[in-house]
Amino acid sequence: MNWHEKRVVVIGAARQGLALTRYLVERGAQVVLTDARPAGELAGARQALADLAVTWELGGHPFSLLDNADIVCPSGGVPLTIPLVQEAIWRGIPLSNDSQIFVDAAPCKVVGITGSAGKTTTTTLMGRIAQQAAEAGLYRQAFVGGNIGFPLVDRLDEIAADDLAVVEFSSFQLELMTTSPQVAAILNISPNHLDRHGTMEAYTAAKRNIYTHQHPEDILVLGAEDEIAWSLAQDAPGRVLAFGRQIPDGQEGGFIRDGQVWVRTGHGEQAVTPLSEIALLGEHNLLNVLAACTLGAALNLPADVIRAGVQGFGGVEHRLEFVRELNGVQWYNDSKATSPGMTVTAMRAFSQPLVVLAGGRDKNLPWEGFAAQAKQQASQVIAFGEAAGIVAAAFERAGVTDPRPVTAAGLEEAVSAAAQLAQPGEVVLLAPGGTSFDEFTDFEARGRRFKQLVHSLPEKETKR
Repeated sequence: MNWHEKRVVVIGAARQGLALTRYLVERGAQVVLTDARPAGELAGARQALADLAVTWELGGHPFSLLDNADIVCPSGGVPLTIPLVQEAIWRGIPLSNDSQIFVDAAPCKVVGITGSAGKTTTTTLMGRIAQQAAEAGLYRQAFVGGNIGFPLVDRLDEIAADDLAVVEFSSFQLELMTTSPQVAAILNISPNHLDRHGTMEAYTAAKRNIYTHQHPEDILVLGAEDEIAWSLAQDAPGRVLAFGRQIPDGQEGGFIRDGQVWVRTGHGEQAVTPLSEIALLGEHNLLNVLAACTLGAALNLPADVIRAGVQGFGGVEHRLEFVRELNGVQWYNDSKATSPGMTVTAMRAFSQPLVVLAGGRDKNLPWEGFAAQAKQQASQVIAFGEAAGIVAAAFERAGVTDPRPVTAAGLEEAVSAAAQLAQPGEVVLLAPGGTSFDEFTDFEARGRRFKQLVHSLPEKETKR
């Protein structure tokens, strides 16, 4: 698209909004960057764009911003229900975002990955595989980003036709997209972000956009063990590959046989890597590895290249991240577990008794499944933050009295309680099940603070 003299309103002055604003201004667009926060909270953002001719509108979103606007670009964290976006829709002004603009402009093949859980781990692992492919001379360079790391719209000047881009897409980003990547993956779909999307149907519809606009020559990779994800195979425009511990006979994709990960394509079957070489914890992470291997097969990468990417991959920060062992108690940080279902998945990665720290800000999702899982695996549950009472009430509704949640006002109090309650041989697991916004700016800040608190624990605090 020719952006010269286009009048663009970018909503949200965080990572995505700043990257998109720079991209657009450098291509001749007239950009108004608006954020509901006051100027005093955005000094860093304004400094980051100080070299550009940007019009700032802070502290609110007046409708006058839309006068003569050619396009409106909400950042991913901006709900489409805010009055400014609704007014833009009413006026017939097109909407877009940094992800849409990247996919439209990227000169190379794009691999897009989404899912309710596991997308960052899978994207990071696929990025390692892509890097191995570049080192083998199959691509010039590999780029990884999107909903993780940096928005790749910021790197478009560096990307060439013989590169490979691996992009994580959130449901927030996908809501607006009318272009799909050539290779797309939906790992799984389970209740999440219903506080934003309202219904599972709307949430699923957003996820579907990662493949809805594909062409017949494009490829969709789906989790065969996830009922909702696998049901999407029926309307895929192009070729479908599956991944799972088992997949249907004759179906292309990734699966497990004889203690190894295998991939099957129209070119036959290849053994990729022994399960013994996978360093990640948990059955859910085994599925993430299978997904990445299947994406590698979709790109016709040799098995040795895929295996080289898998070897030595120990995971991503804030996702079942080992923090410390103290007095026989192991501490793990899974701050990215921001739904009760993700908390249950994290718990299932362990065989030891658990002390689970759960809470934060509720996302209007059911907690009874977590209560049932805690009854099987947890010796203690510490409910903290805004959702503490909601978690405790879910245990009552589910009739779970052992364990009965201990409540804590915030994360620091929860860690202190866990240090007093945990016994040798147990695991303390931060897997909140809610967002961090009651106490922190994001799950990363929460995870970092958790690690600081755990590393500051003296030995005497873990003893009764």
